[in-house]
Amino acid sequence: MIVIVFGAALPPQKGLAAEEFRDEPLRQRFEYLSKNGNSNCSRQFRESIATMPVMTRLRGSCCSPMDEHRYLEQVRGLRKYRDIAVIPADPYDIPAGIAQKVMPHYSDTLTPREQAAYDYAMENSDEKGPCCCQCWRWHVYGGLAKYLIREHGFTGAQIAEVWDLSDGCGGSGEHVH
Repeated sequence: MIVIVFGAALPPQKGLAAEEFRDEPLRQRFEYLSKNGNSNCSRQFRESIATMPVMTRLRGSCCSPMDEHRYLEQVRGLRKYRDIAVIPADPYDIPAGIAQKVMPHYSDTLTPREQAAYDYAMENSDEKGPCCCQCWRWHVYGGLAKYLIREHGFTGAQIAEVWDLSDGCGGSGEHVH
């Protein structure tokens, strides 16, 4: 078996477990994203998302260096939601077009039942919200949550799971408040 990674053919490595071998492209993505981030927590960055070309990528972590083990867990966990196009498959490499689509939903008013699901996610997610601070991720993932609750019937537990898997603050998961 030959694997193509960034245009280069790599032979399989002997002794490498099947899961580890399949994760090699993810490890290479981690290496790239952890060194080539372009996002930050500033208000100006959040406001600029609306005018970015849709194919622009929002990359890297906001607050702490990325952790490879946590990154692999997150991307593997998000595969469960791959059929929902507005849920980014990689919390450290988000197309601006997705952010532009879901961020306006942040200001949506929810029904009492929908709001209860949102409130549950706020109380039970690791960061007690969509992110550790009210940066662009807070608004994007807050809007995503309202969209998923309204359009896909997501529960508060499902929103909390998406937020936890999509945590883009960096670190190994101890960034919890």
